[in-house]
Amino acid sequence: MANTFTRKLSRSIGTSLTAVGSYTVGASTDVTVIGLTVANRTASQVLVDATLNDGSNDTYIVKDAPVPAGSSLVIVGGDQKVVLTTNDSIKVKSDTASSVDAIMSILEIT
Repeated sequence: MANTFTRKLSRSIGTSLTAVGSYTVGASTDVTVIGLTVANRTASQVLVDATLNDGSNDTYIVKDAPVPAGSSLVIVGGDQKVVLTTNDSIKVKSDTASSVDAIMSILEIT
């Protein structure tokens, strides 16, 4: 099994759930999300949702989490990890158009 550390990036996420880095886990791959940070690009507080999508359903990791102006929120990190399997993705949205950037650090196991 090969282990590969990598990252996925999305800029200016708005009011629609968006897969971070347009990334979906491929076949015969397991992924550990070791970090997920969302940064507020605006001059006002925003509310952020993050979900794990299993290919058909979204399950909240965090819902309506406040992110102050010019600040960031670490959704996954430290002792918390999230495991993804085939067809899974992490999606993020904000209550404000084009307001947040997301960085997801992952370990792919193939």
